[in-house]
Amino acid sequence: MKTDLLKYLGAIAVIVGAILLIVSQLVGWNSYNGVQFTGIGLMIAGLVAYIVINKKIED
Repeated sequence: MKTDLLKYLGAIAVIVGAILLIVSQLVGWNSYNGVQFTGIGLMIAGLVAYIVINKKIED
């Protein structure tokens, strides 16, 4: 169970980051850089975490 959640933790972070960016555009938070950087940061960190975690699980 723990490895199943851990396996998809990076993908979940990417999805949350994408949802944050979409919602911020729909609400009109275009000028708030903190929200935009948080969304992009979650997507980048999630992608890196997904690759690293799945490589460790595979080995």
